[in-house]
Amino acid sequence: MAAYDEIADWYEERFLATQRDDPLGIDLALRELLGEGSGVCLEIGCGTGVHAALVRELGWTPVGVDLSAGMLRHARGRLPVARADAGRLPLRDNSVPAVVSVMVHTDMPGYPAVLHEVARVLEPGGVFVHVGVHPCFCGGFADRTDPAAVVIRPGYLDGYWTKESWTDQGLRDKVGASHWPLPDLLNAVISAGLAPERFSEGGTPVPVVLAVAARSRTGTHRTRPR
Repeated sequence: MAAYDEIADWYEERFLATQRDDPLGIDLALRELLGEGSGVCLEIGCGTGVHAALVRELGWTPVGVDLSAGMLRHARGRLPVARADAGRLPLRDNSVPAVVSVMVHTDMPGYPAVLHEVARVLEPGGVFVHVGVHPCFCGGFADRTDPAAVVIRPGYLDGYWTKESWTDQGLRDKVGASHWPLPDLLNAVISAGLAPERFSEGGTPVPVVLAVAARSRTGTHRTRPR
C-alpha cells in the first residue's frame, strides 16, 4: 500500500479546498516554465490529477503516473493514468516532449534516480518542469506558524525524512517528507543530464515553492538497465 492510499479521500475532499486560487503560485509556475506546447506531457506523481486541466489548457496532452491506487482512483476522470513507480517509468527512451513534477519530490526518497528516469524518457531538447516545496523555507526545520516570520532551526543542511511539522493540517505529519538542501536538489537535476534554464519562486511573503525548468541534453540519455 502506498503512503497516500490512506489519505486519498481526505486529500481530494478537504486538502485541495485549501489550495484554491493558487495561493502557492503553482499554476503560475507551470504557465511560465512549461508554457504552451503540444504532445504528451507526463506528470510523475500525478496524485488525483488536479493539474491536468491546466496542462491541457496549455495545449499539451496530460498523462499521469503515480504509485498510489487511492489517488489514481480520483485522477482517472481527469487524465489517462498508470500505476507505476517513478523510478521505473513504463515509457520508452526519448518518447515524450515534456515531463512535470508538481509538489512531489519530497515524497520520493530516491528523487535523483527519478530525475534520471525523466532524462531517459524525454525527447532530446524536451522540457522538464520541477515545482516543489522550497528547500530553504519548508521542511521539518522550518516553523511557518507565522507566515510573515518563518523560523528556521538547525537541520536544513541534513538530508532526512521526517513527519515533524508545525501544523496538523498539511501532508508532512501524515505521510512524511524527504528534505533535499538546495544544492543537492539542483545538482541532482544537472547530474541526471538535464540543463536548467529558468527558475521561479511562489508564495508570499516568504516563498513556499521553488520551480525549475530544464532541457534534456541531446546524447546524454542512457537506457535503463533491463
